[in-house]
Amino acid sequence: MIRASLAEIAAMIPGAETDARHAGVTVNGVGRDSREELAGRLFVPLAGERFDGHDFAGEAQRRGAAATLWQRGRGEPPEGLPAVFVDDTLLALQQLAAAWRRRLGVRVIGVTGSCGKTSTKDMIHAALSSMYRTHKTAGNLNNHIGLPLTILDMAEDAEFAVLEMGMSVAGEIAALSAIAAPDAAVITNIGEAHLQQLGSREAIARAKFEITAGLKEDGALIYNGDEPLLERLVGEEAGRLSGAKIRFGLGRDNDYVPADVAVSLDGCRFSARGPGGVAIRNLFVPLPGRHNALNAMAAVAVARLYGVPEDRIRDGLAGMKPAGMRSETLRAASGAILLNDAYNASPTAVKAALSLLRELPCRGRKIAVLGDMLELGEAGERLHREIGAGLDPAGIDYVLTYGELAAYIAEECLPRFGNGRAEAFRDKEALAKRLERLAGPDDMVLFKASRGMRLEDVIRALL
Repeated sequence: MIRASLAEIAAMIPGAETDARHAGVTVNGVGRDSREELAGRLFVPLAGERFDGHDFAGEAQRRGAAATLWQRGRGEPPEGLPAVFVDDTLLALQQLAAAWRRRLGVRVIGVTGSCGKTSTKDMIHAALSSMYRTHKTAGNLNNHIGLPLTILDMAEDAEFAVLEMGMSVAGEIAALSAIAAPDAAVITNIGEAHLQQLGSREAIARAKFEITAGLKEDGALIYNGDEPLLERLVGEEAGRLSGAKIRFGLGRDNDYVPADVAVSLDGCRFSARGPGGVAIRNLFVPLPGRHNALNAMAAVAVARLYGVPEDRIRDGLAGMKPAGMRSETLRAASGAILLNDAYNASPTAVKAALSLLRELPCRGRKIAVLGDMLELGEAGERLHREIGAGLDPAGIDYVLTYGELAAYIAEECLPRFGNGRAEAFRDKEALAKRLERLAGPDDMVLFKASRGMRLEDVIRALL
């Protein structure tokens, strides 16, 4: 993590100042939550719509903060708490992170995409960690606050950092890329998430492609070669992007293609066909689903780009630690298998999860619990109906939905599934009780919805 004096920190932030008496005070790391242990750290008070972190600086001091950033015009910092004065604490946090990133000798891999970016980030980290000291985004701290905090938490001797970059509106990823200055950039796919904000898949593609804004001049771009929108953008920016272009996907003309994919509850076994047809065989990731074999191609491509040998890639991927609520396998009190994939959802991700449910072996019945996919704008009803229209009662026995939009899924299913096998719920308690009655010890239940639907509340009721 960052270790620097207040004089050094002030020098890294344009326009920042600190009292000469405190110039030699040294901080070890940063923190923004006054409820957490802050011993020796630099407290960064951020102002939101409903709170102002400056109001909690006293608590941060009691928690051991060694100093604070302090926005001019917000009164005075607590007595005895050294401060670096700035015009905007959020901007200062970002500028400090950008300066710290450039001071270190670390190589940065940026990862974005409509879905699968967290799992892909974890796979890249696992593959690189088999050979290098590698830092990564914790969870999905991938926004304008989380990414700077991730960089500032990085050890000085880190050789690689794998940084996830998320977005809600156009321009956000460009700003994150400028801070991170990636040596290589990965784009997993282009889906329909954020249609509400951006209006079209083309606009989404351009927003994701912003990850190349801060890409080093000779930086590599690893992207999904099955996506025509990305191919078009690569062509448009060919003059600016002089580094390697590495394509992964299902199409045989890609540089990295998954093969011999076998899916089980434990994970996914596969091979990777690389450039020149050379294969890396007997790969495994502890995440079930064919889509995870595809995401792993990006990890293999990054690892090979930086010289990781085949055996270490194999060991690294097999030992990865998946993030929570991503194809997580749990057991209900009834004995039913629960597939918790409820961290987030888009049409692309829901289709992949349903494909996994159909493919996994199960002695009993297969039940899909689907919640609203959010941020789809005017296309919301149509995209939910398309999910329902694509469900086949021959492969999935029951479809239970939660939420206003997901009700359209059940409505589309009803003519084929019949009453009792396709049901819509607006109340989580009622949904949980239905599942308690329905799901027996041999059954398998998939949970998939956008994060805002909090389907994990239903899962907890079943455990």
